[in-house]
Amino acid sequence: MEIKLSGFGGQGIIRMGIILGRAASIFDNKNATLTQSFGPEARGGACSAQLIVSEQRILYPYLTRPDLLVTMSQEAYDKFEPSLKPNGILLTEQDLVRAHPPRKKIRQFAVPATRIAEKMGNRLFANMVVLGFICAITKLIPEEAVRKAIPGFVPDRFLEKNLEALEKGFELGKEKST
Repeated sequence: MEIKLSGFGGQGIIRMGIILGRAASIFDNKNATLTQSFGPEARGGACSAQLIVSEQRILYPYLTRPDLLVTMSQEAYDKFEPSLKPNGILLTEQDLVRAHPPRKKIRQFAVPATRIAEKMGNRLFANMVVLGFICAITKLIPEEAVRKAIPGFVPDRFLEKNLEALEKGFELGKEKST
C-alpha cells in the first residue's frame, strides 16, 4: 500500500510516517520504506511523508500513486488530491481542509483530529488521532503494533496523552468504517 501523509510543518506529519513505518516493519513483520519532503521553514511550511508498506520486498522506494492520501492542510489537499488512485482512500482534517465532492470510487473521510486534540489539551496530539483512524480504516497494521511503535518517538511526559489520542482515532475510525 502506498501512503502519502501531508500537511504543514509542526503537525507531526513526518513523525506519523516514522511511527507507521516502524509499526509495520518492526512490530508487524512487513516491509516498509519512508521518504519525506519539507520546506525550509521549521513550522508552517508544506511537508509530506511517503510510505510504502508491503508483505513483499519493496524494490522501488518512491510512491507512484497513493492508495491512501492524508491531507491535514488545504495546500496539501490542493497539491496532492489529483494524484490519489481512482479507488483510493482520502482522509482530510475536517476543520482545516475544504474537500471537493469525492471522485468516483474514492472513499473519503473527514476527521476532526485537531478539534479532538485541542479538547485533550494540545493540538499536537492530532497526528495520533489521525494515525489511529488510518489503522482502523485500512486494517493495514494491527492496533497493538502501532501502540508498541510510539514509545521513543514522542516525549515520555506526553506518552500517555499520545496513546489516548491514538485510541480516540481507533474508535472514530471503527465508528466511521461501519
